[in-house]
Amino acid sequence: MEWLQESLRHYPEIAVFLTLAAGYFIGRLKVGKFTLGTVTAVLLVGIVVGQLDIRISASSKATYFLLFLFSMGYSIGPQFFQGLKKDGLSQALFSVTICLTSLALAYVLSLLFHFSPGTGAGLLSGSNTCSAIIGVAGDSISKLDIPDSQKEYWTDQIAVAYAVTYIFGTAGTAWFLSVIGPILLGGNLPQKAKELEAEMGNADDEDGSLTTAYDQVAFRAYAITNDLFKDGMKVRDLEVYMLKREKPIYVQRIKRAGKLMPVAPDTTILLEDIIAVSGQRVQIVGVEDYLGAEIIDADLLNFPIEVANVVVSKKAILGHSLNALRRRDSVHGIGIRRLTRAGIEMPLVARTTLEKGDMLEIVGTKEDLENAVSKLGYKEKSGIETDIVYMGIGIVLGSLLGALTVKAGDIPLSISTSGGSLLAGLFFGWLRTRRPVFGNIPAPSVWLLQKLGLHMFIAIVGISSSSGFIQGLRQEGVKLLIAGIILSLLPMLLALYLARYVFRFHPAIALGACAGAHDESAALLAVQDAVQSKIPALGYTVTYAVANIILTISGAVIVALLFHT
Repeated sequence: MEWLQESLRHYPEIAVFLTLAAGYFIGRLKVGKFTLGTVTAVLLVGIVVGQLDIRISASSKATYFLLFLFSMGYSIGPQFFQGLKKDGLSQALFSVTICLTSLALAYVLSLLFHFSPGTGAGLLSGSNTCSAIIGVAGDSISKLDIPDSQKEYWTDQIAVAYAVTYIFGTAGTAWFLSVIGPILLGGNLPQKAKELEAEMGNADDEDGSLTTAYDQVAFRAYAITNDLFKDGMKVRDLEVYMLKREKPIYVQRIKRAGKLMPVAPDTTILLEDIIAVSGQRVQIVGVEDYLGAEIIDADLLNFPIEVANVVVSKKAILGHSLNALRRRDSVHGIGIRRLTRAGIEMPLVARTTLEKGDMLEIVGTKEDLENAVSKLGYKEKSGIETDIVYMGIGIVLGSLLGALTVKAGDIPLSISTSGGSLLAGLFFGWLRTRRPVFGNIPAPSVWLLQKLGLHMFIAIVGISSSSGFIQGLRQEGVKLLIAGIILSLLPMLLALYLARYVFRFHPAIALGACAGAHDESAALLAVQDAVQSKIPALGYTVTYAVANIILTISGAVIVALLFHT
């Protein structure tokens, strides 16, 4: 044991990775539905490991934090700028209102309980489950004109307050929004969500579960026996005919007298032909009434199809619904398996609209896919290579911008290197959707940069703040717990009121908006489970993107407010 302690002191990088591995493992363990969460677990393990008196350079912590902030900004950039446009403006304004309310309430509670700037920032961070506040607040404290010992003490208190308030900020808020939220929004939300799905074009959903009509694509064969074809019918005319009957299909192949025929829009389908068609799983049900009996024909259905992930960026389709999309020749023959926005799977009902940066998983023949990709946006590269030059330049430029200081009277003001890196991530993420020929950071790489950057940063925070953690917990523990509960619930109570009576969101969408404004994906999953629908995701992505920015910047604001009060 003595050898291990000396090794960890001499090689602090080992201590960091030990903290990361142990904390991540513990944070993923479940007791019923409860999990501690990987960020909190890594922080607590770091505090334990830090009892061995391990010293780590502050620059290491800052490096990982910049990686996290840039990658986070890169991933939410398209949704953030979309929120500033007309269609997302109400949700963006809603999120800003709730975040500023949380900031104001955190300030008032800190004054009431006599919290230091570090404790106030940790309270704001944990109660809103926004880990980025830790780094921004710590960076702000490091620039204050106070003794180094005071800086270290206040920085340690950020970790204390975060650890005490985070658990209720996550679990308590998820419970409140999923159990109390539906009651305050009028009740019977599963039925209301189902009615909205039907109104948006998902009335055919058979089981009422989270699965929707666009989740699967089907390829089937039919023997043509319907009198509709007694004089023949062109492929184009059949597809238009079925579209008008809300049974959109695409004719992929034709077999006549045992031989395969080339298919073109003007190809005529005759009685006794066998045709292979594709369509969405639910919508294709019942087409035999118009065609003839479904049959098994392995030879006819044995043709290659491909799957591609396409990032939506073409101006011509932005704001269009999926229902309008399928009527365009540009996506002829294409099936849609999934639509994700900022990493969140969206409900694929007919009236779901497309936004810049959306990811569509589509399936079809190679020719149809190539045509569709050129009309939708650009194909997400299947490789794993990250544009390191793009990322590096973004972090450098953003950090240099953040390092600039201006004075308001005698008070120096700056957004800090961390704030600059976040803003650079937003801009570079948006720029990628405008000019997709460069700047590729694959989704798995973004995930790794976010997770590794944040958790390594938190591990170093835990190790570095270990000495003052226990003392701070004894001094502020009970007050922090009470303040954390108040700060977690009161803004959500206001959010539910505003969503219902001021912004007049649909109840299911309102719950998603509340979860997004709280910067919490666990709450989104809880409310989706409560309303038995993915509809809440429609209110989540814009509010989440805006909340990330406002809350992160709030870390610097609350430190400044409490320091100068």
